[in-house]
Amino acid sequence: MKAQTFTITAETGVHARPATLLVNKAGQYDSEVEVSYKGKKVNLKSIMGVMSLGIPKGAEIEVIAEGNDEEEALNGVAEVIKEHLGE
Repeated sequence: MKAQTFTITAETGVHARPATLLVNKAGQYDSEVEVSYKGKKVNLKSIMGVMSLGIPKGAEIEVIAEGNDEEEALNGVAEVIKEHLGE
């Protein structure tokens, strides 16, 4: 299992467009990929799950990947977050 914490710096937080980018990226991997925010954990391959978290600007999220390509999955999701949502 690999995990990494990120801070969302995008003004609009995780709204539909960046959430779709995250879901699409997570879907490219065999590993289970989850995002955790305020004690709730959802499948990062589910747009409804991600949107249900209502992640605002300034939020700290944790992305957890577990499986045979977990490192690649975490790195791929991290790239999307850094490019579109924060650090």
